[in-house]
Amino acid sequence: MQFFFEVLIGGLLSGVLYALVALGFVLIYKASGVFNFAQGAMVFFAALTFVGFLEVLPGWTGMEEGGRAVFWLAFVLSLAAMVVLAIATEKFVLRPLVNQPPITLFMATIGLTFLVEGIAQGIWGANVRGLDLGIADVPIEYMMDNFNILISSFDVFAAAVAAVLVAALALFFQYTRIGRALRAVADDHQAALSIGIPLRHIWVIVWAVAGFVALVAGMIWGARNGVQFALTFTALKALPVLILGGFTSVPGAIVGGLIIGASEKLAEVYVGPFVGGGIESWFPYILALGFLLVRPEGLFGEKHIDRV
Repeated sequence: MQFFFEVLIGGLLSGVLYALVALGFVLIYKASGVFNFAQGAMVFFAALTFVGFLEVLPGWTGMEEGGRAVFWLAFVLSLAAMVVLAIATEKFVLRPLVNQPPITLFMATIGLTFLVEGIAQGIWGANVRGLDLGIADVPIEYMMDNFNILISSFDVFAAAVAAVLVAALALFFQYTRIGRALRAVADDHQAALSIGIPLRHIWVIVWAVAGFVALVAGMIWGARNGVQFALTFTALKALPVLILGGFTSVPGAIVGGLIIGASEKLAEVYVGPFVGGGIESWFPYILALGFLLVRPEGLFGEKHIDRV
C-alpha cells in the first residue's frame, strides 16, 4: 500500500508540471479563443533565454557567477524578453488578423512556433544546458522516516509554485477589470471593440502573462530535464490536460494535470509490464480521447448549446 501511495503522490506532483504548461494555453485561449500552438516554443524560448543570461551576465557585469544577483537579474531580463515577444506578437501577428476565423489565428501560431524556436537557437545556440534552481531533487526525509514514502522535494516545490500561480490567475480573471475585459474579448472581438475595450492592449497583457507562465514552466522543466529543444514537446503533454480540465478554465488546468499525471504513473507501474512498456507515452492521449467523447467541453469548460 505504501508503494501505491508513493506512485500516486509522485504522479500527482508530476502532473503539476504538465499543468504549468497548460496554464499558458488557457490564458491565450481565454483572450483570443484560439489554441496557441506556439506555447511549447515559448517555454523553450524563455528557458533558453534565462540560462543564456546566466552564462553571459557575469562577464558583462562582473557579478559573481552563480550568485543570487545574477539569478534574479537573468530572471528580470528574461521576463522583459517575453514582454517584448508579446508586444511583437500582437503587432505583427494578431493585429492584422483581428476578426479573422479562429483557424486563421491557429495557423498563425504554428508559423510563430518555428519563428520563436529559430530566434531562440539563433541567439543562444542549440546546445543542451543544465539549470540549477537550488532545489535538490531528493526525497523528503520526514516522509521517508515516518511513512517510508519517497516524495521528491523538487516536485513539492513545483507544486507550490503552480498553486500560487493558479490562485493568482484565478483571482486576476475573476475580480479585476482586465480579467473581465479578457473574458469579453474571448467572447466576441468586434463587440469588445464596440464598447471601448482596447483589444491591442488586452492581447499584449495576456501574451505577456502567458510569457511569464512559460518562463516559470521553462525554468522548472529545464531544471529537471535540461534546457533543450525537447522542451517544445512538453506542449503535447498539455493537450490531454486541456481536454480533461477545459480550454477556458485556469483551475481546470491543474485538475487535468493531476489526473493525467496520476493516471500516467499508475498505468506505467501497474499496466506497463503487461503491454511491453512505453505506456506512459500514449496512455494520456487514450484517456483524453475517451473523455472527449463523453464530455468534450472538459470538467470545468463552458458548455456550448446550439440553438435551432
